[in-house]
Amino acid sequence: EPDVEVCAEASNGQEARALYRTHRPHVTLMDLRLPDISGTETLQAIRREFPDARIVIISTYVCDEEIYGALQAGAMAYLVKSVQRDELMRAIRKAAKGQRHIPAEVGGRLAERVTRSQLSSRELEVLRLLVAGRRNREIAGTLDITEGTVKLHVSSILGKLGVADRTEAVTRALQHGIVQLDM
Repeated sequence: EPDVEVCAEASNGQEARALYRTHRPHVTLMDLRLPDISGTETLQAIRREFPDARIVIISTYVCDEEIYGALQAGAMAYLVKSVQRDELMRAIRKAAKGQRHIPAEVGGRLAERVTRSQLSSRELEVLRLLVAGRRNREIAGTLDITEGTVKLHVSSILGKLGVADRTEAVTRALQHGIVQLDM
C-alpha cells in the first residue's frame, strides 16, 4: 500500500516493546500469542509507556475473553488472521486516525460475552478446577470451603453461563476462552 510502511518486525513481546520505543510507529499490528508474554500484556506495557499507542490485534483465535481483554487493554481493533486485505487496511487506517474497528464476527462474539453475567473470582477458581476434572470434594479441599459452598458456586456458574450441567460449563468455558487448559 502506498501510504503504509513497515518499520520493524518483532518475534516476541519484549522485542516488540523495544522496537516500539525505537520506531514509535503510527500503528502496530500485534498477535495475541507471543512466545514470552501475551500480546495483551505487551499491549498494556506499551500503552503504559505510550498512552497514545495505536495497536491492532490480529489473531487466529476468536475467544470472547481474549477479544474483551484486548479491547479493554486499549486495542484499536481485533482482527482474525483470515481477514481480507481490504478490511485489514481499513482497520489500520482507522487506527491511524484514532478510530476503533470491530468486524462483525468479532462484534458478535463480544456482544455474546457482554450479555453473560460476570463470574466472580471465586466462581472462576471453581470453574478452573472443574475444567481440571476435579470433583466437588476435591474443589472444597483445594479452596478450603465446604462441599455445600462448592455446589452453590457450581449452580451459580451454570446459571451465568446458561448451561445445564458441569460438562456443558467446561465446554462453554473452553470454547469462549473464559479459562484455558493447563498443559
